Amino acid sequence: MDILLTKPADLLTGEPPTYEAGTGAGTREQERLDSIVEENDLTQMVHEMVIGAGYRGDSFIKTYYDARADVSETEALGLEPPKPVLEPIIESVRADIVFPELSTGSRKKFKAINIAWVDWVEEPGGKIVRWLYGKAASYVPYLVVERHIPGYIVHERYELSEAGVNSEWGVPISTFLIGDKIATGREEDIEPTGTDRLLVHHIPYKSVDDRWEGINGVEKLESVLSAINERLVQIDYILWKHSDPWMYGPEDLGDDGEDNAGTLRGGGRYIPVAKEDATPGYMTWEGQLTSAFTELDVLLGLVYQMSETPQWLFGTTLASDKGGTGTSHTDSGAIKARFMPILAKVNRIRAHVDRALRDAIWTAMQLENYANKDVAGFVKYDPVYPRINWRDGVPIDEKEAAEVAQIRTGNKPTLSVQDAIKTLDGVDDAIAAEIIARIDADEERTLGTVESTVFNK
Repeated sequence: MDILLTKPADLLTGEPPTYEAGTGAGTREQERLDSIVEENDLTQMVHEMVIGAGYRGDSFIKTYYDARADVSETEALGLEPPKPVLEPIIESVRADIVFPELSTGSRKKFKAINIAWVDWVEEPGGKIVRWLYGKAASYVPYLVVERHIPGYIVHERYELSEAGVNSEWGVPISTFLIGDKIATGREEDIEPTGTDRLLVHHIPYKSVDDRWEGINGVEKLESVLSAINERLVQIDYILWKHSDPWMYGPEDLGDDGEDNAGTLRGGGRYIPVAKEDATPGYMTWEGQLTSAFTELDVLLGLVYQMSETPQWLFGTTLASDKGGTGTSHTDSGAIKARFMPILAKVNRIRAHVDRALRDAIWTAMQLENYANKDVAGFVKYDPVYPRINWRDGVPIDEKEAAEVAQIRTGNKPTLSVQDAIKTLDGVDDAIAAEIIARIDADEERTLGTVESTVFNK
């Protein structure tokens, strides 16, 4: 399952997408967009989230405006921390600590999203703690709640008491009883955000219309995976059982005084047979390993089919019905047709990732402008809803694509130099502009320049 869940993430982010504000290169909006994308390593974050959502079913990302560096350890050592640099941050949040609240009458819309986790705090212990554990400190659990509602974040903290372990679901889960509400230690427990949007965004792996929870890529395959494991164990047992067969032969083999005394017998058991005895034999089933491997081929084929992944996508095949090697067609159209199952799956995943990522970037821009509205030296800009240009991960034949464009446009240019550099090298507008400047400098150095009026003479 690891490679089956990793491959869609590879196709989605293997060729990094480009981000456009729609305001043109060099504008304040595009510069801030490029900075937010670069500083938060969004491509790597998306790759990790798609893999995680493959076995969880859901991923969440949170946007906030704060210092990226954690200086708590510096302060704990009594050292003066460096001056914090505040910036918009987009990061993933563990799905098991996110608890959405649905709007009334809706199965998809959230009115609030809670992020809650257990915080174990080391506190000085009394005589009983020292006597029981031999330590001068104890760890006390607290419930920390970060409640996101439109326009605000509400911070809360509660006392907890341990209530044992629940193993109802097959794994040990620590449970607690929630006690009194206590101070959070923050200056303000209600934090305004300056935007009417929730700062936590949901990314389902696969969604349906009657629930907000996503569907992962493992649960539908669990029965088939179990059958594969059982078949592999059975094959291993058959091979082990027949690796040391029993032998039969003369009953006097190896007796003292005989010429064949001490003759080495097989590693398994030996059955002595006299001339008048019937030869022992097995009741054999002719389908032993052949049928087992045939069933294994079918099960493996089901896994690849149900996961919408061609076997040859990994460069090798296992089942007997291999579906080709994937290299018999060389033009881009044929290759994409062969990739159709996995591309359809990637497109479905991309639809959820694209919406959440664009919302998160837009929200980050709003937070940045709100947090710096009275800060001297900050250049205000209008937050824009960006466009993300994704790639399908399938190599394209650039020559074939150029020839098609040439035919359709009658030999007219269809791509600017800057867009061509962005597409071929996967860079943003700023780097593309720098490359163009270097190209112009090379031409000026080697060819020189003339006044435009020379062409009028």
